[in-house]
Amino acid sequence: MISARKYLHLNLLLILIFCVTLAPSFAAKIAGENILVGQAIDLSGPNADLGRDYVAGIKTYFDALNANGGINGRHIQYLTIDDQGQPASAVKAVTELIEKRHVDYLFGGVGDEVTQATLTAPVFQRSGLLLYAPLAGADYPQDASILLWRPSYRQEMRYIFSHFGKLGIKDIGLVYQPSPTNIEAYHSLMAEIKSTGIKLSGTVNLTSQNASNIKAIANLGAAKPSFVMVIADTVSTGMFLKKFRTYAPHTFVAGSSLTNLPMLRQLAGAQAVEWTVFSQVVPNPNRGSSQIQLEHLDMMKKYRDEPVSSFTLEGYFAAKSWVQLIRARNGAGIALHDFKLPKGGVDVGGYIIGATPTSNHLSEYVDIALFNKANGLTF
Repeated sequence: MISARKYLHLNLLLILIFCVTLAPSFAAKIAGENILVGQAIDLSGPNADLGRDYVAGIKTYFDALNANGGINGRHIQYLTIDDQGQPASAVKAVTELIEKRHVDYLFGGVGDEVTQATLTAPVFQRSGLLLYAPLAGADYPQDASILLWRPSYRQEMRYIFSHFGKLGIKDIGLVYQPSPTNIEAYHSLMAEIKSTGIKLSGTVNLTSQNASNIKAIANLGAAKPSFVMVIADTVSTGMFLKKFRTYAPHTFVAGSSLTNLPMLRQLAGAQAVEWTVFSQVVPNPNRGSSQIQLEHLDMMKKYRDEPVSSFTLEGYFAAKSWVQLIRARNGAGIALHDFKLPKGGVDVGGYIIGATPTSNHLSEYVDIALFNKANGLTF
């Protein structure tokens, strides 16, 4: 079975974004007031399942941190606003967090569409803040005011292709749900198809027209691709699997880490998710093979009345790493700028984060999770 990597090699960019002059009023915050962390994120829209789990993981870490004195005696006040996954709502929420709530730090939301809307919003550009750890995977310019936790879509696609390449697979089917949220992942997939020379044997564009979807899925099944790559939200992926399995019960189907796997199994059924694999950007959230995995399990049990997931662990990981970055700056400054970690990196719960100047995607960790009949979800 596929083994998880031991280390996260996080490409921590030397962040030279804005040299902020601290206002006199900020000096009072350093003296002992709360550190205000804001986040505009989808809690009721198309990616609410991801957003809620991500927030649960972040909040769990902050709750545990505050119970142990916070950062140098300063507690974290974590403020979230539901942006419903809509760019205009995200800008409105970010505006409130910056201008009315006066947040010191800003975590990102779900998807590249809302991320780009935030980055280009005048209020954000004036703020000097850095957008930290959105659930997004596009490649942003190195001078953009963003520091991503997860690896890029292209890194995920490359890992999936490498996995199937070892099996001698030479052709692929594509299932794509056209939307602004999925466009970057689609472009990354097409670039990987071109670079590898793998044959595209069939395509399904999922639409709101059920009859046309069923016909296209039947045609894809008849084409007998060696494996199928799905770029769609969790609900649409579940719908596709239920229908596709009537034509191709044993064809591998693959998807990205932005899929809620427990929800997918509920939607599609245990039999339909057999022979499916998904890239993952964190280790198994249900196992305690490292310090941070054990912490996450224990703290989720202590502070949250809900099951763990890859997204609760990703939120916990992002928050814990963020605290490491803040502590590296001794808690000073409004934005994460003008710092670098020691050579060789820093241990974060059993995984190493290290500095290189070439990427604003912090993590290069990618693994595979798969469903199987005997054991369910296996990493």
